Amino acid sequence: MDEQKTTLRLSASREQEIKTAGRLLKEGGLVAIPTETVYGLAANALNGRAVAAIFAAKGRPMDNPLIVHISKIEQWAPLVNEIPPRAMELAKQFWPGPLTIILPKSALIPDEVSAGQATVAVRFPSHPVARAVIDAAGVPLAAPSANLSGSPSPTEAQHVLADLDGRIDAILDGGACDVGVESTVITLAQEVPRLLRPGGITPEQLSQVLGDVEVDPAVLNPLAAGEKVLSPGMKYKHYSPRANVVLVKGTLSAYSDYVNSHAKEGVFALCYNGEQGALNVPAVAYGEQEDASQQARHLFDALRKLDELGAKVVYARSPRPSGVGLAVYNRLIRAAGFEVVELG
Repeated sequence: MDEQKTTLRLSASREQEIKTAGRLLKEGGLVAIPTETVYGLAANALNGRAVAAIFAAKGRPMDNPLIVHISKIEQWAPLVNEIPPRAMELAKQFWPGPLTIILPKSALIPDEVSAGQATVAVRFPSHPVARAVIDAAGVPLAAPSANLSGSPSPTEAQHVLADLDGRIDAILDGGACDVGVESTVITLAQEVPRLLRPGGITPEQLSQVLGDVEVDPAVLNPLAAGEKVLSPGMKYKHYSPRANVVLVKGTLSAYSDYVNSHAKEGVFALCYNGEQGALNVPAVAYGEQEDASQQARHLFDALRKLDELGAKVVYARSPRPSGVGLAVYNRLIRAAGFEVVELG
């Protein structure tokens, strides 16, 4: 991307600046906005040219589909062929909130949004600022995470600034995001509902509404060669700092012994709160061991901090892959490019 822009800094606490963000989006611009999950890089979802600019600003591959954000449930129907009863049940239970639902798309959705596929991913965020911006723009907004493609997702406006200053029209600062990892993505465009990306809504919660829910193999494993990217977050390496991340599975004792035996300049640890004292290398904590929601909230900030501290290699303590912990594990294993050490 060659063209350098002047990126406006807007504040979500000023109604006039939310309106400015809406106007820029209506005119085909790119604005980073806060949501409850992470900051999103928004464009008019019905304008293929505006959506294509998202890919250019992020350096994102065009085969990676985007999520369309709405501010009212009535805005959903025009974007899809139909809303089956099970989709409406999910929406009643989890919207507004961190859940994205994939269904066959309507003719309104440009190919740039769906990466040429016959489906569209839609989400109704709970963040009041995100909804206010959609209302101000007067159109649904396509919005992947507001970062350079492949790097840790932004949970604060300063993270967006670090990646995209000069590449987008504006950043709307709404403070830190609550959930901290991207939305759960489920496809209902097939007979058995399938979880494509874990997030703040867990597989167990989805099963309570839908019954049988398959978990796509790409949640825990690399995408198979030649397989289509059905959802954001399915690419092989993603959410990654500049440092080389290695996921380490084992008890604290086994983990600390392993990390300490690899101690040298540039080696850092990503651990749970209170574990730093057991390690002979600099360490960044990302939450309490038994609090997966806290881990999710702090993970991306911790990964960015490791880059700021000059980490070259990061040995990351593996979270438990269940509940919200599945989302944390999914992000970390992708940050590590599936490099995992299993200790007894």
